[in-house]
Amino acid sequence: MCSGADTTILKNSSIAEQNKFAGIGGTVFFTAVMAFIASAYALYTVFDNYYTAIFFGLIWALLIFNLDRFIVSTIKKNDSKWKEFIQAAPRLVLAIIIAVVISKPLELKIFEKEINQVLLTQKNDLTLANKTQIATQFTPEIEKINSEINALKQEIEEKQTETDNLYNTYITEAEGTAGTKLLGKGPVYKEKRDKHDASLTELQQLKTTNNAKILTKENEINQLTTIQKQQETATQPIIDGFDGLMARVNALQQLPWLPSFFIFLLFLAIETSPIIAKLISPKGEYDYKLQDIENSVKTWITQKENQRKNVLDTDVALNQTIYNDLATEEEIYNYKKQKAREILQMQADAFHKSQKSIIG
Repeated sequence: MCSGADTTILKNSSIAEQNKFAGIGGTVFFTAVMAFIASAYALYTVFDNYYTAIFFGLIWALLIFNLDRFIVSTIKKNDSKWKEFIQAAPRLVLAIIIAVVISKPLELKIFEKEINQVLLTQKNDLTLANKTQIATQFTPEIEKINSEINALKQEIEEKQTETDNLYNTYITEAEGTAGTKLLGKGPVYKEKRDKHDASLTELQQLKTTNNAKILTKENEINQLTTIQKQQETATQPIIDGFDGLMARVNALQQLPWLPSFFIFLLFLAIETSPIIAKLISPKGEYDYKLQDIENSVKTWITQKENQRKNVLDTDVALNQTIYNDLATEEEIYNYKKQKAREILQMQADAFHKSQKSIIG
């Protein structure tokens, strides 16, 4: 049944012939089983749900089974191998496409650990790139605020330096080591001491004012940093979810191609084996019986078509003869003349009545 053979003919064939088609059918069946496993896994990576993956995987397996069964059953044995190959060429192309579709999900499962490693590297790169991209939105503002804070601190430092210099000036004046070089606290000392005290007061006021501004700006930086972290946290699940079917296929392409190619060859051999088996197998008992039935039907249909054509030709000839004979009969002529006269009279009466109604 799986091979698409006519079971009625096959039951009346030899055991060897039955075994041949049983092998072809078994290949078709197990190809569908592998298609179910492959598609169910692929769909599970998409939907992340067992029931959905199994349901659609079963639909896909039935589709592949039906296609393979159709491909095998439509290849008819011919006396010319070249004609058989031409007949099977489109089916071989379809089988190659099916082999690619079936093998790819299983490759993803077989190389799952290696793919996960590639995806981990990609996720890390995406995380760093995402942080860099988000940082570009906040870094200019944060750097601007930091420069303003540094300016405020620089202003305090400059005032502090100025105040310290004034302190050293009036101390050295009192010690007599600089300025007037008179030991003691004279008028010059007092003047320099007053300048220092005024600068110290300004320094304290500046510290109070600038420290308040610095605190405000640091709070602004903290707020921007918090928003930046929130954006990084909000976008991280998208990166963590970067392990869908397309991502895994792309990751598989970054692995060495030879192991994947061998798996593809395996499924290609499985998928094309029923077709190749029918191509290389000699014409058997089943093929002769099937050809005999098809030729019988073809002959019967040809006979019916010829019979219909002969009936039609005979009927046309008879009708032509009959109508030729009727054309010479006087009774038919007089009857048709009478009916034509009645029609002309009716037309004249109808025209007269319509014209009379118009005139009024």
